[in-house]
Parts: sequence; C-alpha cells; structure tokens
Amino acid sequence: MATRYVLPYFLEDKTGRLDGSEFVDLHDRIHLVYKRKSRDASRIVYELYDITMNTFEAFHVPVVTLCFGADHSLGSVCFAPGSAGGGEQWMHMGQYLSQVNSIAGSRLRRFFASDGNEYRWGYRLAEGNEWTCTNSSGTIVSHYNLKSPGEPTYPGSSGCMLTVEEDYGHLACEMLATVMIMRHIVEYDIS
Repeated sequence: MATRYVLPYFLEDKTGRLDGSEFVDLHDRIHLVYKRKSRDASRIVYELYDITMNTFEAFHVPVVTLCFGADHSLGSVCFAPGSAGGGEQWMHMGQYLSQVNSIAGSRLRRFFASDGNEYRWGYRLAEGNEWTCTNSSGTIVSHYNLKSPGEPTYPGSSGCMLTVEEDYGHLACEMLATVMIMRHIVEYDIS
C-alpha cells in the first residue's frame, strides 16, 4: 500500500509554456514531462511522459500523445497501452474532452477518466484558480494556477502550479493532458 501524506500533489510547472514543460511534485512523488515531439505542415505533436519511476521505459514511451492541427485546431489524443487510458486508441480531442453545453462554450468541458468517472474542467470558475477540475459531485479534484501577480520570479520556475488532490493522484497524467488541451483551447480561441 502506498504511503498517504494527506497532501495534494503540487506539480510545479517549470516553464508555464504550452510548448513544453516539466511538472514536478514539490515533495518528489510525481515527475511528468510534457514536450513537443514534432511539427510539420499538417500537425503539431506533443508527448507526455511519467518519469516518476526513472526507468528506461519511462523516458522512451509516452503515456499520452496529443496531436493538434498545424493551425492549432483540435486534433486527436492517444493513451499508450497499459497507461491511464487503457489501450492505444486515438480519439478526437473534441470527443474526448467534450463541451458540456453551448451556453458555457468551449471553456467548460468534460471527460471520462480511466476510473470510469466524469470530470469537468472549467476556466476561472473558482476564486484564484485559472482552471478548475471537478468530479460529478462538484468537488474540486485538480486545479491549475498561474503565477500570482507580484510573486517573485525564481530561476527554473514559472510560478505556475498544477495541483491534484491526493485521492486522484492516479489520474495525474490525465489531469495534465486535459488541462493542456484546455489551455490550448483558450490560447488559440478555439470554440
């Protein structure tokens, strides 16, 4: 049985950029890498690696691959076999992370995680959170925050943070993949 700390996973976003970053738990429990693999005339491909275990496979087999159109349009998402999503199956991002309703628009979307439950990411729904992810009961399970105005800048840190509640740590890769899609939607004004 894993040790419980009754502390959320505080994943420091090292760069704060959409084109790649490392997300390292302040207590060294999770280490994720999100990086651009390639860009060509038709698509931009990003890969997410869970290098927590520091094995050869962790550095060479992405757990999630995100493909956006070269024009930054939504493309497809794929979970590697044996990772959070199960088997290697490509799905359109708009289908995987679908709009809740037309009134809320593209800044409120839901997805079904590998645990079979529905989660929703919303833009600026909770005080102080840029992005907030809730479960079907409305409980906040994850959130992404930008650097606070006036907060000092430190070398090797953007000041941005992805927080995942400890009970949902097994979904950290899915939380990161989905919040990166959500950030992409806002950055490129995708409806």
